Order: sequence, then structure tokens, then C-alpha cells
Amino acid sequence: QVQLVESGGGLVQAGGSLRLSCAASGRAFSMHAMGWFRQAPGKEREFVAAISRSGGIVYYADSVKGRFTISRDNAKNTVYLQMNSLKPEDTAVYYCAADLTLSTGVVTSRNDYDYWGQGTQVSVSS
Repeated sequence: QVQLVESGGGLVQAGGSLRLSCAASGRAFSMHAMGWFRQAPGKEREFVAAISRSGGIVYYADSVKGRFTISRDNAKNTVYLQMNSLKPEDTAVYYCAADLTLSTGVVTSRNDYDYWGQGTQVSVSS
């Protein structure tokens, strides 16, 4: 079992920044590729960013590339999502996810993730 707890969401004005954290427990965190997804009202959950288990490979959705940065601290069992230059269209519930397949690369499909956090709300006002 892996437990994931997101934090750091909130309300911010357009152009502002937030940093999301996802704390993991239960299994060897450094063995898991991790990802961030988001879901806006009435829309499907979409991929945002992914990071390999070593942190050496990252991948972003085109919509956030250049504005968001995913990172991880395996000593703290935590993955982060630094979000800069936020836009109203970034408003969504953000979820972190863990992949248990021992992949050494990144995982971008939501169907390939095994565990999910409960989500944290990010709201960006115009």
C-alpha cells in the first residue's frame, strides 16, 4: 500500500505562484515514478507532469511547460509541483499519483498509475 497526501493548494491571482507537495508513505518511495494530474469541473482528469523514480527524467504537458516544475526529494518521500505564472485555466483539483511498476522512466498515462492522493484545490482568479 502507498498513501499519498497532497497539500499546498489555495486561491491565487493570475500570474501568481503556488507549490504543491505530495507526501508518500507505505513503501519505498524512491522505487516509484510519480506524476501530477488535474481535473477541472466537468472535464476529465488530465496529465500535468511526471518524474522518474531517480528524478533524472521529467515530462510536462504542453499547457504547463515552461511554467510548472516537478521535482522530488526521495529522502523526504515527497514530490513537488512548483507552479508559476498561473492562469485561470489552471484552476482544478490537483492529484499526485504513484506508479508501482518499477519503471525507470516517466509515466504519463493516468491508467498506468496505481495509487492516488485525495487531491488539493487550486483556484486562480483573473
